[in-house]
Amino acid sequence: MSNYSTLQKDFYRESGKWLSTFQIWKKFFSPNLHFIYLLRTTQKHPKHTLLGKVWRVILRHYQIKYGFQIYPETQIGEGLYLGHWGALVINPKAKIGRNCNIAQGVTIAQANRGKNEGVPEIGDEVWIGPNAVIVGNIKIGNNVLIAPNAYVNFDIPSNAVAIGNPATFTLNENATSGYINHKIG
Repeated sequence: MSNYSTLQKDFYRESGKWLSTFQIWKKFFSPNLHFIYLLRTTQKHPKHTLLGKVWRVILRHYQIKYGFQIYPETQIGEGLYLGHWGALVINPKAKIGRNCNIAQGVTIAQANRGKNEGVPEIGDEVWIGPNAVIVGNIKIGNNVLIAPNAYVNFDIPSNAVAIGNPATFTLNENATSGYINHKIG
């Protein structure tokens, strides 16, 4: 799988098939996949170069059009899956691991004061449900399911399910089983 680009790995998560460049272009009618393409392409170009500036303008247009506030500076692992489009906000300093699913309405934000001042770091194979809020200098482990509408402002260990507002968690070895499909190895 190392011969495939990050973009191909992102698109693999949607269909479970390795796609050619032409097949990727055919999927542009899906706003979430179109945005992933633009994000990954923008991430390839340094900010200070002409191409970097052009791609950032294009990406900004589609951030507004689709409602995805994800910046090219955000560190996101391979296999990103955006289940639906609209109203998604991710702080550019956040770190997100591989094979993560992020639903609509999610906020991954910075805390500007208090004991958790800073931004979240999210592990691999994390499923984040609709309208969940993850805020502060916290660590979310691997294989974690964050339920819809959960408010998480503390560390969540690996192999856990977080639910509620404020969130509580329970350990579960199969936390994301059936939620994260077509994983990149």
